[in-house]
Amino acid sequence: MTQPLAGIKVLDFSTLLPGPMCTLMLAEAGAEVIKLERAAGDEMRSYEPRLGDDSVNFVLLNRGKRSVCLDLKADADRAQVLALARDADIVVEQFRPGVMQRLGLDYESLSQINPRIIYCSITTYGQYGPKARRAAHDLNFQAETGMLALSADASGTPMVPPTLTGDLAGGTYPALFNIMLALRQRDLDGKGQHLDISMTDNLFTLMYWGLGNGWAAGQWPRPGNELVTGGSVRYAIYKTLDGRFLSAAPLEDRFWEAFLSLIGAPALLDESDENVIRAEVTRIIASQPAAHWIQCFEGQDVCVSEVVNLEQAVQDPHFKERGIFEREVATRDGQVLTALPVPVCAAFRSPETRIAAPSLGEHTKDVLASTKTGGNTQ
Repeated sequence: MTQPLAGIKVLDFSTLLPGPMCTLMLAEAGAEVIKLERAAGDEMRSYEPRLGDDSVNFVLLNRGKRSVCLDLKADADRAQVLALARDADIVVEQFRPGVMQRLGLDYESLSQINPRIIYCSITTYGQYGPKARRAAHDLNFQAETGMLALSADASGTPMVPPTLTGDLAGGTYPALFNIMLALRQRDLDGKGQHLDISMTDNLFTLMYWGLGNGWAAGQWPRPGNELVTGGSVRYAIYKTLDGRFLSAAPLEDRFWEAFLSLIGAPALLDESDENVIRAEVTRIIASQPAAHWIQCFEGQDVCVSEVVNLEQAVQDPHFKERGIFEREVATRDGQVLTALPVPVCAAFRSPETRIAAPSLGEHTKDVLASTKTGGNTQ
């Protein structure tokens, strides 16, 4: 099988999460990803917990890549980067705007030697605008776009999100999607281009319903009071007798009717006061342990699930049968860990299930030697 990105060469200047997750998916689809690191390496190598010489986070995000150590501030090393760029297809970087330009490694510079290069810049605020050079992290992204306020309870107090939505849904996925579009566009016109991926810009897409309500009817989301933010009895979390929780989302009428029937409260269909309905449903669910309700709802179309922790989730027979945890990542000293599941269909991935993450600078000699001979050492 030839993977769809076989023969595609990626220069990855990114660190930490958004860019490395993007290039992980490119590598999983067959691209040759050359991770360009400073002498100290990607900062994520130093995180805890460890797996061999590097952090677990680094190992998970850099499976199947090649590590090359270069000093981008040194003239000789920049010359090596330019040599690599001559036959590269994609560049991924996530420095603040202006950094790569000062180094002479910006899109304008690289496109002069390689007009077909696709140059993807992932930043917090984009390449221009009043905030373009500000420092920020995911919690800030969500705060400034209105997303964090959507997690607020009825008192208006927001919760720290459990996922890095800005980095991933605002950065990684839009970058990957636009790189694929740019590759297709290059098939049509033979030209590369600069992709400006702003993580804050892309978060607004995820809040389509709140924007629509606000723009169309002036009904901007209120803390803990909207359909999917705690304002509906049909989309809520309920505590059971034994202190466990059920997520109940019987939004459609047919699901709601079945739900009320199964909990023994069909009369609530005729109740119009949402507060009365919520109080009664809360009371009923709290009267029995979780096991009772799981058995009660088993096989029924009511959109109710038990709230489980991550350890329980990875043991779910459904996910095991799907095989999403069957691949492995290895370290160069022989340690092995379950590989991070990524949304790349099995048909596009290598049949090899155990693939290593690179040690720091492991491929410097081979990769740089290939630029002198014009060959590919992969």
